[in-house]
Amino acid sequence: MSYAGDVTPAEAWEALSDDPAAVLVDVRTAAEWSYVGLPDLRGLGKDIVRVEWQTYPTGAINPDFVAELEGAGVDRSATVYFLCRSGVRSVAAAEAATAAGWSRSLNVLEGFEGPHDAKHHRTVAGWKVAGLPWVQG
Repeated sequence: MSYAGDVTPAEAWEALSDDPAAVLVDVRTAAEWSYVGLPDLRGLGKDIVRVEWQTYPTGAINPDFVAELEGAGVDRSATVYFLCRSGVRSVAAAEAATAAGWSRSLNVLEGFEGPHDAKHHRTVAGWKVAGLPWVQG
């Protein structure tokens, strides 16, 4: 593993609640932010940071990912939790951030929506299924 580790959505929420300097970075696409929803950290007095790992609509890796993370003011000494739809892109983002100097980069397992159920719906795990705060549109 070339990043600090993995946490569940509930563990990420607890850590974000307990650590004023901790940051949640949503690495999904702008389309996902707009149409699927976003974690809601307002109750913690925080905003999420949005930096696409892969760009929409091509799915190409964002060549400016590290620069955009820096531009968003994410401190390299902070604990940073990376979130995507299901916990795959966020691993790649955590690895890239670690390589760029964010040594406390963690992946949020299951992501925002989690994996598919038997009916191909995302209802079995993830931030939303865990009942954590989120907003849509």
